[in-house]
Amino acid sequence: MLSLKKPLKVWYNGGMEDKTKKTRIMVFGTFDGLHQGHINFFKQAKKLAKNPYLIVSIARDTNVRKIKKSFPRFTEKKRVILVKKLKIADQVVLSGITNHIPHIIKERPDIIALGYDQKNYIKNLAKDLKARGLSVRIVRMKPFKAHIFKNRLIRMKLEV
Repeated sequence: MLSLKKPLKVWYNGGMEDKTKKTRIMVFGTFDGLHQGHINFFKQAKKLAKNPYLIVSIARDTNVRKIKKSFPRFTEKKRVILVKKLKIADQVVLSGITNHIPHIIKERPDIIALGYDQKNYIKNLAKDLKARGLSVRIVRMKPFKAHIFKNRLIRMKLEV
């Protein structure tokens, strides 16, 4: 006769559920011309959890213009396509246009991974999300050869 004690014990210990639970990790950026620094950023973010689900949020063209004082070389739609083609991200989304909080709330990340140089929109990020019912861990990633792999520096080298 077949004994159900072992399967039930594994089930009640949560063994089956834990293996399928994904940790939602969200990153943000312009990603205008992908380079090794971006790929390293995505990989660092994925290493923050055993079973990661990486959500890449692409900055809107209008927001890039406000922050960087110039439009990106590639449109937001093209940048989404380029990030998807890497096949590192599990999901690629466009950020909010006037408010960055709602699209974060919609995706419900467990972790937000910030780039080493990201300074915009983060001052009260944890507090703003908590006020909307989302408690999230915020982690800053390490730079990857920042003196080489920074879009501004890459553009300057191409212009010379």
